[in-house]
Amino acid sequence: MDVLEAISTRRSIRDFLPEAPSRDKIVALIEAATQAPSAVNRQPWSFLVVRDRALLDKISDGAKAFMTSTRPLELPEQLYEKLADPNFHVFYHAPALIVVAAEAKGPWIAEDCALAAENLMIAAHACGLGTCWIGLSQPFLSTREGKQMIGLPETETPFAPIVVGYPRVSAPHPPRKPPRLRWIG
Repeated sequence: MDVLEAISTRRSIRDFLPEAPSRDKIVALIEAATQAPSAVNRQPWSFLVVRDRALLDKISDGAKAFMTSTRPLELPEQLYEKLADPNFHVFYHAPALIVVAAEAKGPWIAEDCALAAENLMIAAHACGLGTCWIGLSQPFLSTREGKQMIGLPETETPFAPIVVGYPRVSAPHPPRKPPRLRWIG
């Protein structure tokens, strides 16, 4: 699969097989992530991998409770209703979570981590894996309790929590809006 095909066919996956990707595959994805550009070549990112299903369940429960009690984000009401559903799993029962984090010092750290995350997601798709950036877990993982659950140092901020696994089914291609394009010169 060439890079343009990987970019145009990658989808957010929310239905995974139980088998976890091997350590070698996860390391390869992280190596691809580290090839991302970063401001002033600071490469500020760090990566944390969670494959413990019981811990993923605990984080999901913590994220749901935090999101519904504090409502830190302006989300459509149906998302808050989904979070209140005891059967909803924030990580869609994916077998692995990769958190792209960094010490939150200096400009463009979030952008640098987002670039690394996109590299990771495209590389995963090219390897036959599915991913989804789980923004609903990000506010909780940024709390002291969330950081303690995953062993993230207090000085670091989680910027991109991404689930990874083998897709159970292919995701449909959502329609894309044409680009808003302006030319100067």
